[in-house]
Amino acid sequence: MALDQFLTALDSMLGEARACLETVDSAEALEQLRVKYTGAKNGELKSIQKMLAGIEVKDKPAAGKRFNEVRDGIEGALEQAAQRLGGSSQQESAGPAFDPTLPGLRPRLGTIHPITQSLEHLKEIMGRLGFNVTEGPEIEDPWHNFVALNIPEDHPARDPLDNFYLATAKSSDPAAQTTQPARLLRSQTSTVQIRVMETQSLPLRIISLGRVYRPDAPDATHFPMFHQMEGLWVDRNVTMAQLKSVLRLFATSYLGGDVNIRFRPSFFPFTEPSVEVDYWWNGQWIEFGGAGMVDPNVFQAVGIDPEVWSGFAFGLGVERLCMRRFGITDIRDLYRSDVRFLRQFAT
Repeated sequence: MALDQFLTALDSMLGEARACLETVDSAEALEQLRVKYTGAKNGELKSIQKMLAGIEVKDKPAAGKRFNEVRDGIEGALEQAAQRLGGSSQQESAGPAFDPTLPGLRPRLGTIHPITQSLEHLKEIMGRLGFNVTEGPEIEDPWHNFVALNIPEDHPARDPLDNFYLATAKSSDPAAQTTQPARLLRSQTSTVQIRVMETQSLPLRIISLGRVYRPDAPDATHFPMFHQMEGLWVDRNVTMAQLKSVLRLFATSYLGGDVNIRFRPSFFPFTEPSVEVDYWWNGQWIEFGGAGMVDPNVFQAVGIDPEVWSGFAFGLGVERLCMRRFGITDIRDLYRSDVRFLRQFAT
């Protein structure tokens, strides 16, 4: 295509567009003209732009320059026509005119999840009782999760069906396969007390809050992932009476002074004697944790002399405490991510 023909077509289109836009009298007509000349698919500018491919190479710079001038001229005429009509040529962004006198819209802010609220509240209460917060890994080895806690090899708690064992990469070396330690998602926060006693000097008074994992079938009071608060107090001459006092003070501080709790004799491999702690709610006793005096075998596993030191440990279910405090009857509601449900607990 000759350069002269191309430039003539451009000038003709520019003149026609300006004439139409100077006399346009409605927003609807303006939109039709915008689509006619600058439409992305069938606009006249798009059609003429395709003709650039037929221009000789030496004439393409001049043709391209004039095309850009004509395009800018048409877009400028569109904007002038839109301003004259009191709008904008960009119809897709058109909307009601901004009125600064209208009241603003309050943004809807997010809220802290009730479990997170409970964790922070538990830390605050136990901090006032002299306990320091510590943490431990969620992926554990059998030593910290079972052996050091005096849980024997044949104990039901070590059954693979009652734990989330992790698949590990197999080595091509048969010897490496036999020595590679197993890994599992921790089934209790008691693993943290072992790590603390291995690394920190005595006496100590700590709590650890975090997620634990057990393959329980979900129901109103059970879930395969939940949170525990582990407590440990090791010192000289620690007694069962101190354990009961700490748990009663905690229960009344968190659940209210009218809460009714009880201690039932029980058995845990890592405590002796052991108790389970229940609170009364909705016409039934609900277990919210286990506790007891640290078993001497646990002390010996971490190199502590049980003849010199004594202590108690407790593990409390955070979700059950949270449910009691907020009046939640089904633990599964805490994990459904239903904003309508969670919005009730705005702080």
